Amino acid sequence: MPPITLWFLQASRCIRTAWLLEELAQDYEVKFSDRENGVAPAGFKKDAGGLGKFPTLRDGDTLLFESGNIAEYLCDMYDKQHKLLPAVGDPKRYQVLQWVHAAEATWALHGISILYVRWNQKDGDPKKTEQGMSKNVVNDMNYLEETLKKSGSKFLFGDEPNVADTMMHFTAVFILDRELGGVNTRDYPEIVRYITDCEATETYKKAVEKTGHKL
Repeated sequence: MPPITLWFLQASRCIRTAWLLEELAQDYEVKFSDRENGVAPAGFKKDAGGLGKFPTLRDGDTLLFESGNIAEYLCDMYDKQHKLLPAVGDPKRYQVLQWVHAAEATWALHGISILYVRWNQKDGDPKKTEQGMSKNVVNDMNYLEETLKKSGSKFLFGDEPNVADTMMHFTAVFILDRELGGVNTRDYPEIVRYITDCEATETYKKAVEKTGHKL
């Protein structure tokens, strides 16, 4: 039995953790569930423990949730050569971690807020509300587009993916796939190229094959 278990809910951020585990060449067991009526089944949430959110990861006696937290933990535990995340004290570490945390705290926050309006607004015009909320998403995606242009490399920090890419990829796909804030692939060729390069890595392909991930 592998020491690492990943609770993987379909159509979710869990692909971030699976891809990172493949990059780290770690063996892991996947406990998988489809959604029921758009949400995680109650029994699956109970089995995972913790907050009942996904991804949830158990490594020995350590139970973790929040994909950014899991990413930082896995790198600190298993990235001994600091290939995916620079060492503590190295200024580059905190440049990388900016993207790890911004993937959720900025990009996903702005995008998911719009998705919740689409799902839940009962009064007024959801399209007008979304239009008013779109500025943050557009600014986020413009910044990512320009960063990728300036990098001159395939990924955020070079021609090999690191932990920042394992976090940002899903968020970029999620926003473009649902055209949150009115953004679309035509306006972001560098982000589309970036997504393609991420998904062309052998480690990403292995993560998809092992987990059955699909958006």
